[in-house]
Amino acid sequence: MKRILRLPSLLRLTLVFFIAIAFQNCSQEKIKEKTDETLNITEYLRANSDYSMFLEILDMTNYASFMNTYGTYTVFIPTNEAVKQYLTDVGATSLSEIPLEDLQNIARLHILDQKVTTTSFTDGKIATPSLHGQYLITGASNKNGVSSVTVNKSASIVASNIELGNGVVHIIDKVLLVANKTLAQTIAENPNLSLFTEALKATGWFDELNKPLTKDENNVSSYLSVLAQTNEVFAEAGYTTLDQLKARYSHLNNPMDKKDSLNLFISYRILPGLQYLADIAVSPALVTKAPLEVISAKLSKDTILLNDDIFNGILEKGVAIDRAVSDVTASNGVLHFVEGNFAIKKRLPAPVYFEFTDIAEFRRLTSIWRKPGAAFQDVPLSEAGIDVTWDGKTTDGASRISYNKAANGTAITNGVAGCWGADVLEIYRFRDATCQNIAFKTPVIIKGKYKVWISYRQKASKLGNVKVFFDGVELPRQINLHEGGNTDTAGTPETVLESQGYKRYAQPWSNRVNCRLVGTIDVTTTARHTLTLQSQFNAGDSAWFDLVEFRPVEMNQLYPKFQAGGSGLIYQ
Repeated sequence: MKRILRLPSLLRLTLVFFIAIAFQNCSQEKIKEKTDETLNITEYLRANSDYSMFLEILDMTNYASFMNTYGTYTVFIPTNEAVKQYLTDVGATSLSEIPLEDLQNIARLHILDQKVTTTSFTDGKIATPSLHGQYLITGASNKNGVSSVTVNKSASIVASNIELGNGVVHIIDKVLLVANKTLAQTIAENPNLSLFTEALKATGWFDELNKPLTKDENNVSSYLSVLAQTNEVFAEAGYTTLDQLKARYSHLNNPMDKKDSLNLFISYRILPGLQYLADIAVSPALVTKAPLEVISAKLSKDTILLNDDIFNGILEKGVAIDRAVSDVTASNGVLHFVEGNFAIKKRLPAPVYFEFTDIAEFRRLTSIWRKPGAAFQDVPLSEAGIDVTWDGKTTDGASRISYNKAANGTAITNGVAGCWGADVLEIYRFRDATCQNIAFKTPVIIKGKYKVWISYRQKASKLGNVKVFFDGVELPRQINLHEGGNTDTAGTPETVLESQGYKRYAQPWSNRVNCRLVGTIDVTTTARHTLTLQSQFNAGDSAWFDLVEFRPVEMNQLYPKFQAGGSGLIYQ
């Protein structure tokens, strides 16, 4: 020690430094490797022995590592008791006896690639499909005075909204099963649909409903939706045998003929596409497999009514869909049950009010779409293609549209709050050098002549004229996005404005919005059509569009108006 003290001071300091380093290296260094201690979904399963059998399914199918990555997932986790019951139901003693493909299907059916809490559940399908591609159906049940949320009408949620690092999980008491039977098989195995099954076979539609799911050259799936009638419904209408149906409807005595009335009777109950009750409830008209024929639909309280319409001031009572037993998923579509017999109706042109925000690309934004409060969400070009397409590059950040909604209570003078529903479609940099063309699939429009009105929020600079095309045909008038509602500042009568191709479409009225008549069209087929907006100006800015009206030419073009900031209609 004395020798050390005799060393020069600089050398003593150096020696102390190296001794400290040595002691530090000998001690265990503790480094926090995570900034968030919340468990991921796989970690949560490993920490809870009650769900070890579902974890085993994920391990066997390699989904365990997938569910341990960053993301925003929703997983419906069956308990061990639920998995044991599944094994008993299929006659197996362990998961190793189940084919790997079946386990993969089960795993994918229980996982959604989006965070969905129970506050987003409705009495119907969850907006986001499972990784398997099939939708899950939620509802409410009451057993022994205890209410619970059900999934696919079989499993009950016993614990919900468990927030984890990469999503949310819900605990269920049954394993969800993949629908692997076709619509034809699903219908045929139901004894209450025996007469409907006979009619399907007699008209050739049974074979169509028995085809496996395919996709066409445009990647559109061959899903179908069926509105089935039970034997009881047929009996109430006076039909108990196939011969009676033939005698009443088969005017060509050849049900296989597509023009035969019995064939049309059946094809009128078959809808193209995957139409769950949640979709039907918001669809004013449903396209059917009967050529040029549609079914009107509307929601009355909690009942969906078909062909319940007022024509010439007279109410034509429709039939209700039996919601309790409908929404039956099949491998190639979905099955519903109607509570009454109904026939094809001759349809007259009817108004269609299409909000530009009512598109699949926005509807899947379940946390903000048409929810209270302000909201804004971009949709990139890479996510387009269901109801809307536009030009640009998927790698270009400017190639996007946005859902833009004003908060409740915002002054009507604000451009968005003055629009119907207080929301607009925003096109970012709407210009010929970035995004020049944007095309929309319209709702079903019944064949006839219509005037086309387009409403938008004014932009005082940069943006210019916009051409409008219907099914590829240019309409005679363009929209000038510089023009606002100040066209009526001199108290111009509305009839005079209408004659000039303008109107005050919303009430209360805001001079920040405008409505332009772009032309008259002749709709030759009852179907969905394509409406295209084309920018004619290079100085890009955000363009805001509210809605497009297709009004029959003989209809009042000024009323009903649209509730600014709300969803209602205002009649004269």
